[in-house]
Amino acid sequence: MNKYQTVLLLGAPGSGKGTQGVTLGKVPGFYHCACGDVFRTLDTRTPLGRSFLEYSSKGQLVPDELTVQLWQLRINQSKETHIFKPDIDRLVLDGIPRNVHQAKLLESVIEVEAVFHLFCKDRAQLVARLKKRALKDNRLDDANEEIIRTRLDTYERETAPLLAHYGPSKVVEVDAMNPPIEVLGNIINALLKNGIVPRLAT
Repeated sequence: MNKYQTVLLLGAPGSGKGTQGVTLGKVPGFYHCACGDVFRTLDTRTPLGRSFLEYSSKGQLVPDELTVQLWQLRINQSKETHIFKPDIDRLVLDGIPRNVHQAKLLESVIEVEAVFHLFCKDRAQLVARLKKRALKDNRLDDANEEIIRTRLDTYERETAPLLAHYGPSKVVEVDAMNPPIEVLGNIINALLKNGIVPRLAT
């Protein structure tokens, strides 16, 4: 099987990677898949769905192997329904891989062309942004500053090492605190500069 040509969006909670992923996924030739969406739309009547529920209902982290299996199932469904056309579409991922182990599990499936690191030097700004988002979306638990800081610590410990894993030749630094349209422009300019452009259907 040919590997899926892939662009990763990497950043701490509140960096806006989900927003950028959705926007980029609307550009012809790009297909966006967010790991959070995979979990939210999961059919818990299936064997994989029941396995996921077994962990999530106890508040436990879903094992990496199961996370990758669930993601693969979603991608296969998207291919079967022709929503994702790997012969012409580039895959845009956010939320997966979440750590280096997941990245290694995915090596046989995806070919990472670029990693966009949406960074923010000021953690206080991220905390404020997450609080505002939680209130807007009526997710009051997420507005708890202690929970937010725990999520940020988890990102630094588990996900940030992916930057070193993929290396400076693939990582593009993007200031996440700029206006969203400017962030998108920086991503698109980098894609064009590196020749990562939509392919024409044959």
